[in-house]
Amino acid sequence: MPEAPFSRGAQHPPTAAPLATAAAAGPSGLLASLAPLLAEWLPRQRWFAGKGRPVTGFALVCATELLPWATSGSTPGLLHLLIRAQQPEPPGHRHGFGCGHRRGAAASDCYQILLGVRPTLPPPLAPALVGRPSGGPLDGQAVYEALSDPRLTTLLLERLRMPGRLGPLRFVREPSSAIPSALTPRLMTAEQSNSSVVYGDTFVLKLFRRVSPGTNPDLELPLALARTGCSRVPAPAAWFEAEPPAEGAAGPRPEPFTLGVLQPFLTGSRDGWQLALDTLAARGDFTDAARALGRATAEVHLAMARALPTSVLRRPQIEHLAATMSERLDSAAAAVPALQPYRAALHGAYGDLAALGRAGRTWAAQRIHGDLHLGQALLTWDGGDRGGGGGGGRWSLIDFEGEPSRPLAERRRPQPPVRDIAGMLRSFDYAAAVGRHEHPQEWAGRTRAAYCAGYADASGTDPRDEPELLRAHETDKAVYEVLYEARHRPDWLPVPMTAIRRLANARD
Repeated sequence: MPEAPFSRGAQHPPTAAPLATAAAAGPSGLLASLAPLLAEWLPRQRWFAGKGRPVTGFALVCATELLPWATSGSTPGLLHLLIRAQQPEPPGHRHGFGCGHRRGAAASDCYQILLGVRPTLPPPLAPALVGRPSGGPLDGQAVYEALSDPRLTTLLLERLRMPGRLGPLRFVREPSSAIPSALTPRLMTAEQSNSSVVYGDTFVLKLFRRVSPGTNPDLELPLALARTGCSRVPAPAAWFEAEPPAEGAAGPRPEPFTLGVLQPFLTGSRDGWQLALDTLAARGDFTDAARALGRATAEVHLAMARALPTSVLRRPQIEHLAATMSERLDSAAAAVPALQPYRAALHGAYGDLAALGRAGRTWAAQRIHGDLHLGQALLTWDGGDRGGGGGGGRWSLIDFEGEPSRPLAERRRPQPPVRDIAGMLRSFDYAAAVGRHEHPQEWAGRTRAAYCAGYADASGTDPRDEPELLRAHETDKAVYEVLYEARHRPDWLPVPMTAIRRLANARD
């Protein structure tokens, strides 16, 4: 993609150093001065997807000055960037677990970066320093992670309150949403694949870090659900996106990139993962909470089926699904030798699914959450019991982005709802293991059964009544977990390997 022009924001005051001189120096001057700093800083970020592979170069998609910076004083500037980080493909890469814009043997992921600019960085912001560029329009300035600066995150909220365009950026607000000003911002520090800023315990702004052309499901699905009246998912109040330049003068203009979504913050809520661990620590019972969570999941699935197109998986689609799962298993087994003894039995789960397709079996497919687990469920109390187990609370589902490692087109594709169910069932196994229950498989088994029963209460369909479909999706999820843990958290590898052994023996 050719480097895009630099876009100016508000008019510069007389004392402002013209960051827009980048337009005169050329965007390559801006990028060239930032590239050495980003090459060091970017791979250290939790949300950077290409860890373990060198960054071989950068390409600037677009740059927008959201706030001009002053040559003196304490007024910060705010620079918004979309940058492609070019890296070699990982050895033995196969489609399914990876994502990116590929050109031959190279991968190029696009990242959203927000940089603050100050002549001098105040001590509280010192940990956010990216560096001081040598040369270019920001020569000698302190460049830092803007989301650590409350003045700059406040500006982002103001942009969302006052919708409109700024260069390639477009800010949109739902007409019915009321967004107060002067909400105190705080950056959430929990490790995640994106970044989130909470405003006064009223709203949370989720900023997507690795972005792709097309509407992000974390905007698309909550918007669609809100319009059905589903109250299990916080409705977007505002969002912003980028419309990058076309590929060359005659090239097609890419779809907009979804950059961030502002939603209500569920004050006082607790996520299901922490609630489950606290219940385990107190030796409490989680089955009531799990059953209620099953009902909430079914309600969201039913609402998505009403709001968005559905399809039917027939023999070609089912065989393709089983083949794709088999390919992922082979790829993971090549990378993690511990899987090798179980390959034949696990392939059997996919073979059983394909055989049902050949026999004429069909399944409904629809839009789903795509990465459902206990951490994506929030329990909010309405004056009821706040003790372990979640009695008296109400479950909501969040983070509809899907698995960020998968291509956006795949995440937006209709799929069997059982994929979400399998993800939650795997999460119960993780909770039982991490919570050090005396009999983890027994605790997980009771909790899994309660969740499925709750799902059946609301949907009329018990996932356990289709064991081949459920087993294939649980196996696929466990294989993904084995690969992830082997690469990122080797100490956790026994958790999915316990499930692998159970699933390998499921046909016996």
